[in-house]
This record gives sequence, structure tokens and C-alpha cells, in this order.
Amino acid sequence: VTHSIPACISSMTINGKQLDNESPVSIFAVNKCYETVQDGTFFDGSGFAALVREGYKVRSDVNITLEFRTTAAHGVLLGVSSAKVDAIGLEIVHGKVLFHVNNGAGRITATHEPRGTNSLCDGKWHKLQANKSKHGISLIIDGNLVHTDNPYVQSTSADTNNPIYVGGYPADVKQNCLTSKSSFHGCLRNLVLTKGQHTELFDFSRAFDLRGVFPHSCPGAER
Repeated sequence: VTHSIPACISSMTINGKQLDNESPVSIFAVNKCYETVQDGTFFDGSGFAALVREGYKVRSDVNITLEFRTTAAHGVLLGVSSAKVDAIGLEIVHGKVLFHVNNGAGRITATHEPRGTNSLCDGKWHKLQANKSKHGISLIIDGNLVHTDNPYVQSTSADTNNPIYVGGYPADVKQNCLTSKSSFHGCLRNLVLTKGQHTELFDFSRAFDLRGVFPHSCPGAER
């Protein structure tokens, strides 16, 4: 076993003596327990999850699906970059969802803006799908499609080689397709990246770096 138990533990005793959970000698990646929980991963707004240490290759096509729940109007959802300009990025800015792609010739963006009094930052689950196919990009939020034309039709491949950062990224890491530096505060679940026939569902508990991220449960009410 190489990762921690996704559970709540209380009333632990050793040799008849109850351990004091309130004042530990040291603590790492331990959150509070909650009366009600939902499936998902909780991001407390201070950090990120880093996946695919050896680097993720977006290249000509990728389809990203996930579900998110938040009350914050700003926050990074996902970013994959390179040392040059090639990159993709998903973020919430002023309550809008933005999907950025740069295949090397320039950044293009698909933007979903909620209509009327509808909000994506209402604390309810929303489904997101972001698709890059060669030079074309599209964004679907709760079934509503936004497609963006790309003037750089000859440039089709995002040659990324960095890890996938979810919910934020380290201060010393460059992200060429993200405008926000705000870490995501809320819950994510069912992150899937598809390239051709290869589909990968990411388990946040197996991330190589987790900061302010608590896999496997999304809090309802605190206890």
C-alpha cells in the first residue's frame, strides 16, 4: 500500500490510552471529517494536484471531461504546458469558464458565460467537456456548446511536455494557457482525458504532488 486511507478515524486508543487528535506532533494532508460527504475530491483553495510526472503530450487532439462544484468566481481547473508557448488551460474567471489552447502560433479561447441569473458558481455540480481537435476547439458546459474558430489553421499540435496540474499550480511553474493564479476552491470528480481510443480516468490519490487537496470525499456539513 503506497497511499493513505480515504476515511475518517476517531477514538483511537493505544494500551488503553486515548490519543489526542486535536494537538498532533505533526500533521500532513489530514482534513476534518464531515457528517455528509459526496463522491469527489476536495480542493481547499490553497494548492493543486500534479499528475503524470513524466509529462503529458497533448499534441493534435484531446478531450477533457470533468464535473465541478464551487461557490468561488475564480479558480484554475486544469493546465498542461510546455517550456515554450504550446499549452492548454481550463479556468473559471469572473464566473465564466474559459478553455485556452496554443498550438504554437497563438492562443485561442472558447468562453462559456452563463446567461441571465444562471451561475456556474452556485455550489451545484456542473458537467464540463473541453475538446481540442487539431486547430479547432470547443467547450460544452451542462450541454451548452461553444465553438471557437482558429485563425492559425496550419498549426495543429500542442507539443506539451509538463505534468497535468489540476486546481492550481506551483508558483515557480509557468502555465502559458492560464490567466488566473487563483487555486480552485470546491470539488472535482470524474476527470477523464481521452486521446483517440485511449481513455484515462485520473485518481487524485495517486497524484505525485498534492497540496491542499483531499481525495475521495467532498464535504457537505462540517463536524
